[in-house]
Amino acid sequence: MRRFEFVVDREHAHAVNETFTGLRRMRVVALLVAGLAVAATTALLGSGQAWGYLLAVVCVLVAAIALWVALWTPHRSSIEKLYQDGALVPAVVTETEGSGIVLLALVDVAEPTAATRSWALITRKVRTLPGHAPEPGERVPAVAVRTDSAPRQVGERWQLVTAMPIAWGTRDSAVIERARGEITEVEWQLLAANLSLAARVRRTATKRLLLDPQQLPGDLG
Repeated sequence: MRRFEFVVDREHAHAVNETFTGLRRMRVVALLVAGLAVAATTALLGSGQAWGYLLAVVCVLVAAIALWVALWTPHRSSIEKLYQDGALVPAVVTETEGSGIVLLALVDVAEPTAATRSWALITRKVRTLPGHAPEPGERVPAVAVRTDSAPRQVGERWQLVTAMPIAWGTRDSAVIERARGEITEVEWQLLAANLSLAARVRRTATKRLLLDPQQLPGDLG
């Protein structure tokens, strides 16, 4: 797995990093759900009805799951950890819309221990992209971030993966350029050749499209 090390600008990241914002919002929602479930449990137990006890058990389970998510999220939402754990991947701007910019990224969704790699195209719509020109073909170095709410997978592939631009973690254009240079030209060219697939990828439920290994360049096989 290719990693990219740099000093994260926390102030900048807190202001623009949409992945971090989403994880923080998840924690708030989880805490709210847990609170409501606990309140409902108390009310149901006080009802003295058999059906109330059964529903109270369900509410306890909901509260336990919500609390687990709330405790899990801060561990995953450390900005430095997100960049440290993610593999460096290429992404390119495919189009700009009134409400944001669409990125197409090339990621390996296979588990590190898998016997073979599993390359896929994924898309992500972002609101801001500092340090980059919002023009089709703009090369955007990023890291792959797993957004699963639990450590689950299907076979040897992770199901929920998104791309987090390096530019969301630094204002330094030299860092962005260094990250861009560490990605092979083969990968950049593969993305450029598949820009037309972005719309198709966006229509999928998981916003990703697995690539046929037989049609990949030898360096990615």
